[in-house]
Amino acid sequence: MEIRELAKEECGAVLELAWEVFQAFEVPDYTSQGAETFYASSHDADYLARLRIYGTFEGDTLIGVLATRSGGAHIALFFVRGAYHRKGIGRQLFLRACRDNPTGQMTVNSSPYAVEVYRHLGFCETAAEQTADGIRYTPMCCVMHCEDCPCKRTRCPRHGDCTACREHHAGKRNPVFCQ
Repeated sequence: MEIRELAKEECGAVLELAWEVFQAFEVPDYTSQGAETFYASSHDADYLARLRIYGTFEGDTLIGVLATRSGGAHIALFFVRGAYHRKGIGRQLFLRACRDNPTGQMTVNSSPYAVEVYRHLGFCETAAEQTADGIRYTPMCCVMHCEDCPCKRTRCPRHGDCTACREHHAGKRNPVFCQ
């Protein structure tokens, strides 16, 4: 498997993958207006030009994409083919994008289907679910390293690294302090 930043000429394959996965997993949660809005916005050339896009390949086949905007601080597109869900591909794409993000945090407007995926990556909701132009989304944020960490366990080796802390506590009885 190879993860790399994609060239603008590869946008066609990105859009095909995004639309395929959107139809399979997102459309059930959207109105026809929401699906039309997603298609139109994801095919806007000016919008696409502002994105930094990463792809995961198995051989020559594109199996996952993650696109950021705002200097790497906001996830704009994040799709993995259904046959590859729950295999760590999304996490690897996310970690690759994090390396190029100098801000220390990342935001996303998550679809209903992906809220749990983002929680597993260390994101927390910052507001309740909203709808705009038929698109349902939940604003979320992930702080990669929090200088003003609210956790009282200051001697913990994960103190200030909320993503690592959430990964450590996933599935355990003791919850993450900040949640």
